[in-house]
Amino acid sequence: MLGAFLDLNMANSEKNLRICPNGHRYYKSSDCPTCPVCEAEKNPTSGFTVLISAPARRALENNGIHTMEELAAKTEKELLGYHGIGPNAISKLKTALEENGMSFLKS
Repeated sequence: MLGAFLDLNMANSEKNLRICPNGHRYYKSSDCPTCPVCEAEKNPTSGFTVLISAPARRALENNGIHTMEELAAKTEKELLGYHGIGPNAISKLKTALEENGMSFLKS
């Protein structure tokens, strides 16, 4: 029992305790301010953003992209410039657009 406590304590020694504005307590070793509890509560259950990772979803949200129409008004190159969006997200978003008879804006 003590060994498990020491292992847990050592793992947390490199991380800092944080408390988000909603009162959730969590540990992080990076400067990332994202609360994992709040982020899990925001996970979509439908729509095209359910297909992509949380960083890619946040990148779209932070750049005002909430609908397929707003997504289709962007080029792939423009989206790849957003922190959090990479080739994997582009592929999934492209498929979602194609399934709805849409495509990215041509550059």
